[in-house]
Amino acid sequence: MTTSDPLHAQIRKELESRILAGTWPPGTRVPTEAELGEQFGVSRITVQRALRDMADAGLVVRYRRRGTFVAQTAGEHNLLRSAGLLLEGPELPGDHRVVDARVIPGGTAALQLPGVAADEAVVQVERHKLTADGSRVAATELAVLPFRYAPDLLDQDLVHVTTHPYLRRRGVVLERSRLYVEPHALDATHAELFGLPEGTAVFRWLRVTWTVRDEVVEHMQAILPAADSRFYVETSLGSAR
Repeated sequence: MTTSDPLHAQIRKELESRILAGTWPPGTRVPTEAELGEQFGVSRITVQRALRDMADAGLVVRYRRRGTFVAQTAGEHNLLRSAGLLLEGPELPGDHRVVDARVIPGGTAALQLPGVAADEAVVQVERHKLTADGSRVAATELAVLPFRYAPDLLDQDLVHVTTHPYLRRRGVVLERSRLYVEPHALDATHAELFGLPEGTAVFRWLRVTWTVRDEVVEHMQAILPAADSRFYVETSLGSAR
């Protein structure tokens, strides 16, 4: 592991590639945290973070005292995580390819921010989410944030940065987030990216996030091919017993 990625991200990428390549088919028991730590020469905490990210992405399932297993259906997405409720790392697994990142007037942004004037500066970042092996585009992401809340966003590592944790590090108090999941027909540009016919039905996520002062601080869009995507919401019912 010699890339500039954080150690946990390098481990996650390697393990995801084994799953997506079929080396570890569904139901395979993943080596223990101690075994992976010895294999990669890292601490158990680093391995735990990599496995947690993979579990959040739906690639593996973790059981107390039983271990970690490859999920029966790869490509599952926890909508609670994507809405920001459980978000500590990326919304989707895999690295980004930065397509465009700039400061522009709000009125010219690809996504509008309610309450932001047309001449107010916003930060617009467009990225392509890559598969774990980096061979193809798995999803596209577009995020628009008011410049006053994200003045140094373009100075961050845009390959890995996630907006909600970034905003919290800047001291922005996030109050609520709403995630829409809706059908969408591919336009010519996205169809070429995904290698699918124009007009193919895909999923589009639209996420709006508000501060504690009820100001919109982010508008995000993600487009995901339907064939590779499955969504779920899981909650604990232990308190109902």
